[in-house]
Amino acid sequence: MAVRDYALALLCVLGVNLLPAFGPPTWAVLVFFKLNSDLATVPLVLGGAAAAASGRLLLAHGARRSRGRFSERRLERLSAARRALTGDRRRAVGGLALFALSPVPSAQLFVAAGLLDVRLGALTCAFFAGRLVSYSLYVGGASLAAPGLRGTLAGAFASPLGIAVQLVMLAALVALVRIDWTRLLERRAGRGSGGARAQEHHPAGAGTPR
Repeated sequence: MAVRDYALALLCVLGVNLLPAFGPPTWAVLVFFKLNSDLATVPLVLGGAAAAASGRLLLAHGARRSRGRFSERRLERLSAARRALTGDRRRAVGGLALFALSPVPSAQLFVAAGLLDVRLGALTCAFFAGRLVSYSLYVGGASLAAPGLRGTLAGAFASPLGIAVQLVMLAALVALVRIDWTRLLERRAGRGSGGARAQEHHPAGAGTPR
């Protein structure tokens, strides 16, 4: 009986995390199973985080496979976007922090990662580690606040704010694909070279009264 309940819970979590948009929060799914069964917290959290990470990884790989339908020009733009967003160490670390700690929906982040053809291993590990912490807090406190959480769960599955955030993330995903990142990088490089030339013609201290 318990094995079947665990399997059902983890299959639900996996399925939710395969959705590219408008899936219910995974923590709410785990808390639902915690409140309505005798599942232990530790294996539920560990299995839930692993199932969520697996679902998001599969979602990212699905998005990566869709790159084959894009034109050569669109692929060049995505490559430019990858350079713009992951071009230095600080942005790379910021991206990992976004996957680990961000409260925004992660589905569109993984779709974007797949479209940009970035390395998914580190992102998935960061996501798994962050979800271990957040799921532990939600599921661990579920038994202590069961009466109040039932109302919270009902709102989590159909939250207007959550739907609005999903729409914003989808719009950002569309913008990621449609923006001409190549031109943006060229403009940035042009401004940088223009500033360097200005410094060559007007060195520091030149023309200042003594």
